[in-house]
Amino acid sequence: MFKPITVSCDFGGRKLTIETGRLAKQADGSVLVTYGETMVLVTAVSRNELKDGIDFFPLTVEYQEKFYAAGRIPGGFFKREGRPNADAILTCRLIDRPIRPLFPEGYFFETQVVASVLSVDSENDPDVVASIGASAALHLSSSPFNGPTAAIKVGRIDGAYICNPSLEQQAKSDMEIFVAGTKNAIMMVEGGARVVPEEKVLGGILWGHEQMKPVIAMIEELRAKAGANAKPKRKFEAAKPEASLKNMVEKVATPLVLKALNTVDKGERYALYDQALAEAVKATVKDTDEDKKSKEKQVETLFENVKYVQMREMILEKKSRIDGRNLVQVRPIAVETGILPRVHGSGLFTRGETQVLAACTLGTGDDEQMIDGMRGTFYRNFMLNYNFPPFSVGETGRIGMQSRREVGHGALAERALFNVMPAKENNPYTVRLVCEVLESNGSSSMGSVCSGSMALMDAGVNFKTPVAGIAMGLIKEGDRVAILTDILGDEDHLGDMDFKVAGTKDGITAIQMDIKIEGVNEQIMRTALTQAHEGRLHILSKMASAITAPREHVSEHAPRFTVMKIKVDKIRDVIGSGGKVIKSIIERTGVKIDVEDDGTIKISSSIAASAALAEKIIREIIAEPEVGAVYSGTVKSIVDFGAFVEIIPGTDGLLHVSEIAHERVNQVRDSLKEGDVLDVKVLDVDKNGKIRLSRKVLLDRPAGMPADSGGGGDRGGRSSGPRSDRERGGGGAPRGGHGRHETPSDAPRGPRPGPLPTGNLPTGHTNDDDSGNKH
Repeated sequence: MFKPITVSCDFGGRKLTIETGRLAKQADGSVLVTYGETMVLVTAVSRNELKDGIDFFPLTVEYQEKFYAAGRIPGGFFKREGRPNADAILTCRLIDRPIRPLFPEGYFFETQVVASVLSVDSENDPDVVASIGASAALHLSSSPFNGPTAAIKVGRIDGAYICNPSLEQQAKSDMEIFVAGTKNAIMMVEGGARVVPEEKVLGGILWGHEQMKPVIAMIEELRAKAGANAKPKRKFEAAKPEASLKNMVEKVATPLVLKALNTVDKGERYALYDQALAEAVKATVKDTDEDKKSKEKQVETLFENVKYVQMREMILEKKSRIDGRNLVQVRPIAVETGILPRVHGSGLFTRGETQVLAACTLGTGDDEQMIDGMRGTFYRNFMLNYNFPPFSVGETGRIGMQSRREVGHGALAERALFNVMPAKENNPYTVRLVCEVLESNGSSSMGSVCSGSMALMDAGVNFKTPVAGIAMGLIKEGDRVAILTDILGDEDHLGDMDFKVAGTKDGITAIQMDIKIEGVNEQIMRTALTQAHEGRLHILSKMASAITAPREHVSEHAPRFTVMKIKVDKIRDVIGSGGKVIKSIIERTGVKIDVEDDGTIKISSSIAASAALAEKIIREIIAEPEVGAVYSGTVKSIVDFGAFVEIIPGTDGLLHVSEIAHERVNQVRDSLKEGDVLDVKVLDVDKNGKIRLSRKVLLDRPAGMPADSGGGGDRGGRSSGPRSDRERGGGGAPRGGHGRHETPSDAPRGPRPGPLPTGNLPTGHTNDDDSGNKH
């Protein structure tokens, strides 16, 4: 029976604990990592037998988010976790990339790492915990893993670096960079920043590397204490080819490989590679050989080594690259915008033999993406999808399901652009970018950043500043080092580093570094960042020939937004009982309307007139009558003493019989009927909201009528005839009803234009409703 072993250390002011020997004991290596209340179980298993025909390292990493870890039940019909979402796939890549280079060359035994999130809190991200757990599990296993590694997430608030920032701190941080490495070198970098200068980003990476060293020491302590819980490391040496076979392949293939390496066109170069390989096979493999297929595999491996050696020597010795460029030169660039007439924005970016077409679509709040994650449901109003079809590299293959590579490249490009997107309150649109890779020969993800930036500006998005991206490479043999700007696919494949940097002219917005050697030092990273900055400025200058700022107007095919702010207590008036009011506005105008809790209303429509009509209706609903204002009202009902006129939807006022005309009106129905539309002026709104209207003040006085007769008044003024207090009190209607209408008991002073109102109010008019304007 194994005895559990536990080690702990302080990590960013919080306790980090790794335990082994209690859970999943049949795995080669198993650890439970606890950080705060976040717990991740990580296992590692490496097969002892080789599968036939495998000539690569089959390492797989699985990251499983268990919803029970956060006390939640998954959404959907099946109510269980399904295939990994994009965030889980990205975490798999974060775990995979720093550990893969630490296995020996030629190790082809199937290896699997599984990280299962068992508990998660609101402060400690499980991705850092899972990465540390993967390293610890592999270090305890028998696999020849040359670790351990550790990981950290670096934030920065007010210029101070933060170790593993909480969710609250992440919202305030201008940098979030995931760093992984051994005690001697940095292995992997992935993250983004809100336009932070290179020097500050590099400082954060180096700071993070120092902070993770106690964790590495703790993992080493765990193996030392584990005893029987730690498996003895298996001895492994890669098979060495026969010297005679190696010499023959080099002799035959080298001249053709050198010719290929000096061929600019990718298609022609690969044709020469195929010819060189065929010549090497022809010279070394005979039909009579007992294991012909196995020998052909050996020749292919030796041929790849010839390519590897010759390309690297050409760069290190001659400072010359495959396509004839020097080490810092960027390939020729061509840019275009607006090439797709019906989309809302488009950009085409071509750099050498890498070409990406980006299309931007603008939507409304209804188009936001809902994410159902462990920590809850949230929404995203900016999305970038990256598609890499097989024809982009001249191949055939399956099209449909997104690969992990496509998810990772798309996330990197999305991060680069997201960090300069306007805040949600300044951008009413939901924005979706789709980047179609049409050709690829190195760094299509950075091409997606460039084309996406142009498409956003072409769409008229309030984009702060253009963003460009570039990929840096590394060739390192001992003390000989060459850092390459804007690498080709071959330079990525045969080189030691793929270091992608995206940003504006002022700083970095996204960064990603993968290496194939056992780490890089500060000087290499500093030089790479400097060259990347210079290359980025060059690319931005080329992009400026197509577009320099967002279009002043969005596409005619895109929805237009009208944003208005109303009082919070008016929201229910706009929505109406059961949503009747807002539904009627949508049906009448054909627009989309989003009402937020703070009173912000967003009206969207591709037809400007429809949006204007919807805004007008809403403003009429929320409008409050103003004394002295003139309204076009509709007669809603007639009573003996006047008429009730709707001047604002849902708001009536009383047009007293004495205010209908300058002449005497004996019967109201002789002058008005229900449904008549007439202009009226608000004379008074009392403290109870009762509204008194006049029509006659807007009419010219009949010729010959004395100024003091008929209770009349000058056009635009009040009637000159005096009224009793009781008559004035009865001259208004409460908002939302017709109020209390009392029958005056005393005669007015001066002549009256009509009989006094008598009797009860007509059906439908409440006698004492002072509650509001709606009816």
